[in-house]
Amino acid sequence: MPLRLGIFGGTFDPVHLGHLRAAEEALDILGLDEMLFVPASVPPHKPGRNILSFQSRWRMLELALAGNSRFRLSDLEQRMPGKSYTVHSLRQLRNENPGAELFFLVGCDAFFEMDTWYEFKEIFRLAGIVVLCRPECRENEMLEFVSKRVSELYRIVPENREIRHPVLSSVYSLQNTRMDISSTRIRELAAEGRSVRYLVPNNVWSYIGENGLYPGAASRPHSEGARNNDA
Repeated sequence: MPLRLGIFGGTFDPVHLGHLRAAEEALDILGLDEMLFVPASVPPHKPGRNILSFQSRWRMLELALAGNSRFRLSDLEQRMPGKSYTVHSLRQLRNENPGAELFFLVGCDAFFEMDTWYEFKEIFRLAGIVVLCRPECRENEMLEFVSKRVSELYRIVPENREIRHPVLSSVYSLQNTRMDISSTRIRELAAEGRSVRYLVPNNVWSYIGENGLYPGAASRPHSEGARNNDA
């Protein structure tokens, strides 16, 4: 059986519990063998925004993924020159994992913007597209999008929550548990001097506070834990 490898890309600034839960559910629902987290080095869609260094985001991912044997971390996009285009990364991952079936995770909003991505149609040849859906993210709208922008030959297979093509890769509608957590919101809370505890794993929360990654973040796990133990 070929390796069924999930690919989860993003800036992960910071990685949070919503990322981890979505990855875990994708593994189970789609029967994947592993989930590869690929932090972006130079995100092409976020010009002008200050992003934490690759090293800091990498370390937070290392901490967050520890203990899950099916989660792996890749520095692929740091090793590749230039902007972190998804199509380049998927081509390289195909080379590094010969024979593997690739499944690329993407959020619902990002899915409907894929036609703005570099060489976006090629992405639908390289990997299955796993859309992390919200209730308002409907399969008929997904079908309409890929029919207009990628190929008219896509068809819905309702029993599998799959939009299938005779040649290109399938698009999967993953009805994952909705966790209203975003990296943007975490950074906003940090800027307001508020706690981000229970939005990120505890070891990531500690790392943020110890290294002052988001100035203003209320991040004091040891002192708060001591107070809770005294209660």
